[in-house]
Amino acid sequence: MAPTSNDDILRALGRVEGRLTGIEENVSLLREEVSDEKQNAHESRSVIHRRLDDQGKQISHLDTTMVISGAVDATLREEIKTLKDTVEKNHAATQPALDDWRRIKTLGVGISGLIAIAGLTAGATITWASDGAVAWLRHWLKIP
Repeated sequence: MAPTSNDDILRALGRVEGRLTGIEENVSLLREEVSDEKQNAHESRSVIHRRLDDQGKQISHLDTTMVISGAVDATLREEIKTLKDTVEKNHAATQPALDDWRRIKTLGVGISGLIAIAGLTAGATITWASDGAVAWLRHWLKIP
């Protein structure tokens, strides 16, 4: 083999240096990409943590709402029970008066019916008597 010259060595070193420069550029690009991926992963985790925090707040709010709603329901049930008892007491207290009112109303209808029958009877009697009185007056006055 022929001895290598300085020019050959320099050319070989230039090629190696060019390759190293390319490798350095590739490594630099890889570092940028990895850095970008790290940043994207960090942002993604941050979004996930924010969502988890929001979910925790919503669950806490829902629990509070459920507790308040349960307390309101219990209060309403007690109020309804109290009102029902009050209505039953008032109904029991007013029932005799209502029964008396119904009895008086029935008597009023009966008395009104008797007055109506008595009026019809009196009217019929007056009509009959007036016919007889007219006939008697004609006979007495000798009017044909």
